[in-house]
Formats: sequence, structure tokens, C-alpha cells
Amino acid sequence: MPYFVLVRQRESGKISYYEVGENKPAIGSYVIVEADRGMDYGEVLSEVETTVHQDAGEPIKKIVRLANKEDLATIKKNREKVKDVFSVCVRKVQERSLPMKLIEGEYSFDRSKIILYFTAEGRIDFRDLVKDLAHIFRVRIELKQIGVRDEAKLLGGFGPCGRQLCCAGFLKDFEPVTIRMAKEQSLPLNPAKISGLCGRLMCCLGYEYKMYKELLKGLPREGSTVKTKEGPAKVISVNPLKQSVTVEFEDGRQLEIPYEKSK
Repeated sequence: MPYFVLVRQRESGKISYYEVGENKPAIGSYVIVEADRGMDYGEVLSEVETTVHQDAGEPIKKIVRLANKEDLATIKKNREKVKDVFSVCVRKVQERSLPMKLIEGEYSFDRSKIILYFTAEGRIDFRDLVKDLAHIFRVRIELKQIGVRDEAKLLGGFGPCGRQLCCAGFLKDFEPVTIRMAKEQSLPLNPAKISGLCGRLMCCLGYEYKMYKELLKGLPREGSTVKTKEGPAKVISVNPLKQSVTVEFEDGRQLEIPYEKSK
């Protein structure tokens, strides 16, 4: 039976499933993996699994080996070296007055490629910048324009829950998040309460949305009138987890009752 783990390629690369061999890597360990061009390194993000949910048509590559001391030394050296590279890149962007903001840079494992991530309002013609950098560093230069959610993923941080940002920790892809998800869960619609560090709606709003949507089936809507043993009453709030409603009677009394009693 094949086994799989989630691996984030390099420091900021794509998160994908990789097939493991005899050695089962632990969460947080580094591994050498098959890449599009040769080999690269990545960090293990999950426990060993027997089933995967990979994008259709995307082949599942293999982990070549656990990173050894030499590999870890190379990874550490690349991290240190890319700091100087990043400084040079920032200076070149300023010299050419390009309306872009460099977020992060990283080397491929074999140091044959430098990947630079940036944000910008629109499309940027960075061909001359690539030529400058390729001439200086003598390696292939790859620039990737990212959005604000990707920026938060790269830079990391902690959410209002006190935990590491989901996008920086384990999320493979960004799923659509809508204000309806917050409404269905009776969350406050204050942007400061339901927005992440990226300024967009928090990804976790979608985690329990399907469950709330299922639990809300058959429950009355707020503002509707229901019949109770004590007479008709107006629904002022709904608690899908407790399967109860809070109602208000004509005399102003409020009462929380199981929904069955309101039928």
C-alpha cells in the first residue's frame, strides 16, 4: 500500500502530496523530492496518509530521500545567500522605478534558479529586470506575481485565534470565502472580526460552513413567526448547533426553546 504526505516545496513553494518510500518522515522534517527540473527540497506538513486529494491530472511525485546533514547544510547556506540576493533585487527594482513590491526570494536546492515573489497593482514588464539579475547571478531568474493572500502565506504570522496562519501552515489552495459563510454561522459582520492579516475574509470561515448549512435545514429564519405552546412568537435568533431558537412573545418575554417545541 502506498503512503503519502503533504510537502511544501522549498520555503514558499507549492504544497502537494508526495509518495513516501520505506522511511516515513515526521512532520517538520526536510526531504529531497522530485521536481520539474531535477531535485528540490521541501518540508513535511502532514502525518502519513493512505489517500490523497490531488488536483486532477497532477501526477504524484516521490520523495527521493530524507534530507541528510549535507542537504540541511545546503538548505541553510541557500537561506543565508538569498538574503544578499534579495537586497540586490530590491535595489535593481528601485533603479528601474518599477511599481512592484518584492516580498520574498529563494534559491532552488541546486542553486540553479532564483525565485522572486512580488506584488503589484497591475501587470509589470520586468524583462529588463530579469536580464539584469541573470547577468549578475548567472542563474535562471523566475519572478512570480502574487496576491495579498499569497503574501500573507509567504510572510506568515498568527491569526486572532493565536495560532499560525492556516495558509502558512497547511492549506494547499485558497478556497473561495464569502460573507454568506459568516452570516450562516451567526458571526459578527464586522470586517475587523472576520478578516485575516491579508485583509480578506478568513479562510477558516469555510471550514464548518457545510455543517452549519446542513444543521440550518428545517430551522425557521430570524424574523419569522412560529407557533409554541404559549402562543405565536417571533424568532429573534437561531442556534443551529443546539437546534434551538430564541423567540419573543407579544408581551416582550424572550425564551430559548428546542425547535421541536416550536413546531
